This record gives sequence, structure tokens and C-alpha cells, in this order.
Amino acid sequence: MRRRRFVAGTVGTLGGLTLGSSPAPARSPSPPSSPAPAPAPARRAAVVPPRAKGWQAVPAPGSTPAAQLRRIGVAGPRLAWAVGEENLSGPEGQRGLAMVWNGTAWTKTDLSHLTHTRLWDVAGVDRTSAWCVGEPTGNVSPLLRWDGTTWREAAFPGRGEPGIRFTSVAVGPDRQVWVCGTRGGTLRLLNGKGRHWRWLDPLPVESASLYRVVVRRPGEVWVSGDQSNGGGWSGLVARWDGAWTVLPAIAGLRLGIADVHAAGPDDVWAVGTEAGVGGPPGRPGNPALAHWDGKAWARLEAGFTLGSLSGIAGDARGRAAWISGWNFRDQSSSTYLRRDRDAWTVVRGPADAATAPYLNDVAHVPGTTGFWSVGMTSPSPYPPTGAYTERLLL
Repeated sequence: MRRRRFVAGTVGTLGGLTLGSSPAPARSPSPPSSPAPAPAPARRAAVVPPRAKGWQAVPAPGSTPAAQLRRIGVAGPRLAWAVGEENLSGPEGQRGLAMVWNGTAWTKTDLSHLTHTRLWDVAGVDRTSAWCVGEPTGNVSPLLRWDGTTWREAAFPGRGEPGIRFTSVAVGPDRQVWVCGTRGGTLRLLNGKGRHWRWLDPLPVESASLYRVVVRRPGEVWVSGDQSNGGGWSGLVARWDGAWTVLPAIAGLRLGIADVHAAGPDDVWAVGTEAGVGGPPGRPGNPALAHWDGKAWARLEAGFTLGSLSGIAGDARGRAAWISGWNFRDQSSSTYLRRDRDAWTVVRGPADAATAPYLNDVAHVPGTTGFWSVGMTSPSPYPPTGAYTERLLL
């Protein structure tokens, strides 16, 4: 049996460092129903030395080291939320971390009324429609709603059941909320709009985990994660539009897909980390980048060989535009991949903004050409590692 979140050294391969319990129960790997097709030959991303002029480090004060921000949800230029965990090395134990952006600065949100040890994901479209999922101290996974000031637990069918584990949340422009996770031992989506919720049909994949759900358009969402291939695990991507469509597995050695972006059914990008077959203690994984053209997956080289790819965001037209990552061999600044026509270019963040910043997520700012990214100031889960954000202004 394997942990649901693989940790290579001090850096988790999916969504930053992971300590303590994992978002879904461990499982015994079993062979998939059919072998995954071999990926197309890899293509190399261009590497451009100059740093991106537009990325700027933005202070995210108030967290207790060691801390990190895992995900960010952006409603517009003057409203965004970021979540993660803090106090990872403290004697009182780690606790959830949340921040809110008001257009000028990040402010830490008071969560003293909650008992969550970490917050996994956050999404929102306005001040009254923002949602978050996290991990509690007990066995019950929470669904949180933003009330304009802080986060409060929300009711949903099955609330209180010990077998429910939420891992990601997304909100569409119609304010429909989509939550992915596990209920009763199966992977499922919870869909609703505040007071009325329904559980959708289970994902028809065994021995799998989900790490991300994203909305392409109203009524159509995509999920990503991994699934057992008998000797390890392969990348998993699926679509819900009233019924499940599971794409062929992305072949790899212990490959997990941390994020997915779909511009259409024949234009899907997936990013993550491939842990490989092992190595010395502390060995990082390998960044994984794949594209689905409606017929097959093509694996692309990321432009660096050791590290991870953690998030992907589309531009105002819905086209995949930026990928957040971490380059193990060059930790002088943050690392991104930028879409240039049909190629991806390695781009560096601001120089000397933090010591070896590690990025967990990247998101587009609606109504603008800008982007946000979040993570931590160092890949090490020890003080003084703290919450970290960057902003791209174009």
C-alpha cells in the first residue's frame, strides 16, 4: 500500500510538501482494466535565460513558520483567496492557513473557530460565492464557505460521515460549486449552489485518487489525479458533462497529475510529477507535461529534468497560458512555463524575491491579463519557510 501523497525527500510531488495524514485513504494497487497506450515521443520545451519582467513577489505576512499556500482562487483584481497550512514544526501541531487579497495587500484570515490541520483548495467568483475544502483533526472532511469575513462550515448531504474526504473545489461563472473527493470508498463529485447539493455518479475507475477539479464551462468539469497500473501509478484525467468520460491513462512510472486545463475535448493539458523508480533519499521527481489532442496523449519535456509542475492556468480566451513549477537544479528564483504559440518556454520569476521559492499553483485574474501564483519561500518544511505569492502584471 502506498501513501496517497508521495513525498520525495522534503518536497511532495503533488501540491507542495505533505506532512501528516493524507487527503484520501491508502489503497492496494490493482491492475487497470486495460493497458494504457504508449505516449507519443517527447518534444522539448524551449529554454530562455532572461527572467520574466512582469512577475513580482508580493508579501503574504502573518503565517507561523513553517508554512505554505497550496492553492489560490481569484475572483478579480480586488478579491482573491489563498489557503494552505502553517506551524508545521510547532509543538501545538499544524493548522489551516487562509489569506484574502483586497486589491492592495494580503491579510491572514482568523481560523481560530475551526480545527482543520490544512486547507487543500479554494475557489470563488465573488464575495458571496467562495468555497474551500480542508482536512480536519478528526475523520470528517469539511466544506467551508466564505461569509465575507472568514470561513464557516457549510451543510451538505452526508456531512459528518467518516468516509468523506474532499480534495479540491471549483466554482463556475454560474456559481455552481463542484467538489471532488471520496465517499463510501468511491471517487465522486459533489455539486450544488449553496443550499441544494447532490452527489453524482462514482468515477468508474478503481484504485485511483483525485487531486484537482476545474470548470471549463457550466455543466462541464475536468478532474485529474492518478490510478494504479499494477506496479505503480499512471496519470488520470476525466470529464464530467452529465456522464463520465475517462481519458486513456497517461503512461508513466509513479506519475500523478496535479492539475489539468481543457480548452476543448481535443485540447487538454495535464501537469504533474513522475516519481520514477526510486533513488537516493531526497531525490526529487521529474516534471511531467502532457497534451491530449482528442486521440492520444503526447508527453513533452518541460525544459528541466528534476523538479515538478504543480499548476496550470488559462488566459482570458481560455487557452492554456502559464504553468507553475519547481526546478531542483536552479533554485535562485521561481520557475514557470509560458505558452508561446504551440511551444512552452521556461521563464524565471523575480530575482532574489525569496530563497528557493517553491510554487504550488498559478491562476488567471478574471477580467485582466494578469496571473497569481502561490507557494512557499523554500522547499524545506522547516522554519523559517513561509507563505509566498507572486503576481504577473501585463
